Amino acid sequence: MELHNLTPAAGSTHSAKRIGRGAGSGRGGTSTRGHKGAKSRSGYSKKIGFEGGQMPIQRRLPKFGFKNINHVEYKAINLSTLQALAEAKKLEKIGLKELVEAGFVNKSALVKILGNGTLSAKLTVEAHAFSKAAEAAITAAGGEVVKL
Repeated sequence: MELHNLTPAAGSTHSAKRIGRGAGSGRGGTSTRGHKGAKSRSGYSKKIGFEGGQMPIQRRLPKFGFKNINHVEYKAINLSTLQALAEAKKLEKIGLKELVEAGFVNKSALVKILGNGTLSAKLTVEAHAFSKAAEAAITAAGGEVVKL
C-alpha cells in the first residue's frame, strides 16, 4: 500500500451538487434558491445577530452596568505565596522576574501584593502595588517594599 493508491471507503464520499447548470440538470432555473426574497438574490449575507426580522436579543435586553475606563487590573499575589517561593528557591529579593519564572504571573501583568498569610523571611519585594496589610507585614519582618 502506497500513498498514491489509497482510496476512500466505498460509499463514504459523493460528488457535490452542481447547481445552475441548465434546465436539463434538474438544478437549473432558481438553482435551489426558491422564488424571490433576500436569500434568492446574489450578494446576500445576513447581518450578525439578525433573527429573521424578529427583534434581536441584543435589542430586547436592557443595557445595564458601567465600565470604568480608568480601571486597572492587577494580578493578586499573597504573602503566603511569597513565603513559599522564598523558602523553595532560597530568595532574598522577589521581583517580577522571579514571579514570572515561578509561573505566577505573565511578564506583562501588573502585580499587587496582598496581606493574606504570614511572612517570616526578610524579603525585598518589588511590585506595582501593595495592600496596607502586606506592606506592614513585609516591613515588620525586616524586609523592604519597592513600588515599580
